[in-house]
Amino acid sequence: MKLNKLFSVEKKIVLITGGSRGIGEMIASGFCANGAKVYITARSESVVKETANKLSDKYSCDCIGITSDISSIEGIKNLSEAIKKDENKIDVLVNNAGAAWGASLEEFPEIGWDKVMDLCVKSMFFLTQSLLPLLISASNKVDPSRVINIGSIDGINKPEFNNFSYSAAKSAVHHMTRVLAAELVKKNVIVNAIAPGPFPSKMLGTAVEFNYTELESKNPRGRIGTPEDIAGLSIFLASRAGAFTIGEVITCDGGLVASAGHDLR
Repeated sequence: MKLNKLFSVEKKIVLITGGSRGIGEMIASGFCANGAKVYITARSESVVKETANKLSDKYSCDCIGITSDISSIEGIKNLSEAIKKDENKIDVLVNNAGAAWGASLEEFPEIGWDKVMDLCVKSMFFLTQSLLPLLISASNKVDPSRVINIGSIDGINKPEFNNFSYSAAKSAVHHMTRVLAAELVKKNVIVNAIAPGPFPSKMLGTAVEFNYTELESKNPRGRIGTPEDIAGLSIFLASRAGAFTIGEVITCDGGLVASAGHDLR
């Protein structure tokens, strides 16, 4: 039961949506550093190619960037077809792509619901559905394929910001994970979710003007997340070590959810 076998992701084929920056790039870095073949997607061709080249050079790995907008069924179909041209299986699908919308209750628009729910929930479901044949092709009882959905602690606790549709969408992701897990385990496809707390990213950075000092002071660990935190958990879920963990929503937040409560003093 050696660690290099227990947590190995070497030679696995991994697809990470929204993998060109933020949490997606952090997860991609972890898989690249440990011998996986990694596909990352993003809407911007220049950004996704730049990140793929950077990770390939840094880790001497095979990281491929695909320009893709999966906010529509057509975009999902195009991505699925692009993967199927080069691969006959996928070992790990990381559904990370998402969107947020911030506005006051009085001013929150309909498009703020449509855009966020489409990308965070619908696209996650339909991409998993579209790639299911490749996931099943990679799976068996000893080494099942994996789907890792990226949720958020905003789908568990009341969010810090006015992101009504985002918190509802991430809560939906968590429950969809449980429903899919119960269905797909029969096909040797394991589904889990990670609910990250604060990590340095464009989405969070924009909300706090890229000053994380206050968030660090409020966190029980006294810091925000690092690439090692989110990549380590993802690798656990994708490796032999995580093969009996099914339908879980695992927080990765420095203790924010565990420490939440009512201060009545």
